[in-house]
Amino acid sequence: MSRELNDLSPEFRIQVEPLLESCQESGYPMRPFSTLRSPFEQARLWRQSRSSQQIERVIDELKDTHAPFLAHCLESVGPQNGRHVTNAIPGLSWHQWGEALDCFWLLEGDAEWSVRRKRAGQNGYLNYASRAQALGLTAGGLWSSFKDWPHIQLRPTSNPGMVFPLEQVDQEMAARFRT
Repeated sequence: MSRELNDLSPEFRIQVEPLLESCQESGYPMRPFSTLRSPFEQARLWRQSRSSQQIERVIDELKDTHAPFLAHCLESVGPQNGRHVTNAIPGLSWHQWGEALDCFWLLEGDAEWSVRRKRAGQNGYLNYASRAQALGLTAGGLWSSFKDWPHIQLRPTSNPGMVFPLEQVDQEMAARFRT
């Protein structure tokens, strides 16, 4: 998993850099935690909060819809445990396209993950989301459901599967990430 802004698409990076500068200047610095993420890393995150039945069902659906590489990503990472952090299966997160960024709030030199903690009456994630939205970016913390405060993305469309057919997503991910 990358933390490098240079791994973002150029179109997105030129918007992210002023956002992070603005957050810094406002006194609520944000630090990149995840930029480009492989579909294998996405599979690990997605699997960690799913039952084996859910996982098998999605793998079968991917195979049936001509997405064998994405199915392979889910199969190959093996069992994972952890809390729910994403709704996106491999290929269907803008992170795999270099068009999403997760940041943490740097508070008193430490990573702060709480959306309840405030400094000077404001939370760093709300500041980040508001500034991202003002720049025309999509802020996960402002979504109506499954609020993802560290997340911002270039496109308003929730996932690449709403822009590209799944078979095309599969082919693109295989071309970019096949090991």
